[in-house]
Amino acid sequence: MLIAGFPAGAWGTNCYLVAPAAGEECVIIDPGHQAAQGVEDAVKKHRLKPVAVVLTHGHIDHVASVVPVCGAHDVPAWIHPEDRFMMSDPEKALGRSIGQQLMGELTVGEPDDVKELTDGAALELAGMEFSVAHAPGHTKGSVTFRMPEQADIPPVFFSGDLLFAGSIGRTDLPGGDHAEILQSLARVCLPLEDSTVVLSGHGPQTTIGRERATNPFLREVAAGLGDGFSAAPRRGM
Repeated sequence: MLIAGFPAGAWGTNCYLVAPAAGEECVIIDPGHQAAQGVEDAVKKHRLKPVAVVLTHGHIDHVASVVPVCGAHDVPAWIHPEDRFMMSDPEKALGRSIGQQLMGELTVGEPDDVKELTDGAALELAGMEFSVAHAPGHTKGSVTFRMPEQADIPPVFFSGDLLFAGSIGRTDLPGGDHAEILQSLARVCLPLEDSTVVLSGHGPQTTIGRERATNPFLREVAAGLGDGFSAAPRRGM
């Protein structure tokens, strides 16, 4: 399996291209702010053919390049219905103070073909399977994508802004809910195998085992003491 990732734009949002191997079809995850050129560079370098864009949530730092990327390759974008409005109205999603700062530099809107994600769905794209889990808390429509273990490759978990190395997503923007993100951590993350590789929306990769042992939020959720816990800084837009 090939996973090519790079941090894009002002918020360093991780964009990923996932394919069975170089020279084959691929899926693009979270082409955010100023990600279009990075996507094209990776497509050319690895001789890939994009077939879909999938989105972990609707914040502009994860979706700002969806329209040009989908348009360039004539592919659909997949997003949870509760976050779909954010592609066209990022100011409503971020709050007026943050949204107004961005509107002058960004062209927003939906690509021509938008498909909606559902909890528990198994997406068959580019010859690969992505298991979808609805994981609200950072936004109402946040989702994660999990790929099963393959041969000697451990499971891979695209966590979006649910779980980071050492932290979790912020919950102080419209649609955020601290209690809800703790519930999502317990329901979606804790059952995963320790060997699962976590590729998040910001920052370095980690594993579920490492986060289970060191992430203060995940440790407290595992101990059943999660309500109100906020000792570590949270990340993401």
